[in-house]
Amino acid sequence: MLAIQKAIRRLHTALDAPPLTRFSLNAPKNVEIEFANGSKFTLSAEYLRIHSPAADGKIRSVGGEKVIFGRRHVGIMSAEPVGNYGVRIVFDDLHKTGIYSWDYFYYLGSNKFTLMRNYIKTLKKHGLSRDPHKKK
Repeated sequence: MLAIQKAIRRLHTALDAPPLTRFSLNAPKNVEIEFANGSKFTLSAEYLRIHSPAADGKIRSVGGEKVIFGRRHVGIMSAEPVGNYGVRIVFDDLHKTGIYSWDYFYYLGSNKFTLMRNYIKTLKKHGLSRDPHKKK
C-alpha cells in the first residue's frame, strides 16, 4: 500500500501544478500558499510534518507501514528557500531534511482532507495517537 501511495505522489508531483503566487510562513503554526489558478491552502505544521517528503528515523514501522505519530503540537521554526522550486522546512522536533516542492504543496493542499482522514484511520488502526507521549 505504501508503495502505491509513493507512486501516486511521484506521478502527481510530476504533473504541472499551477505557478505559485504566494508563500507565507506563519510560524510556528502553518504555511499559507496561493497558486495562479486561485487555489489557496493553509497547511498546518502537523500536516506538513507527517507528510514530509524525507525519510525520517522517528517513524514507527507497523506491519511494514511507516507511521509518524505524536506530532499534533509540532511547530515550524523556519522555512529556507531551495532553488526556485521549493523550501526546506525546519520543525521544532528538529526534523529538517524534507524539501517541499511547489508541486508537492499543491498536491498536499488539493488532497488535504482525504490525506488527513487516511492518516487518522491509520493511527487508529495501529493504536497510535496524534498527541505526543507523556514523559514520566
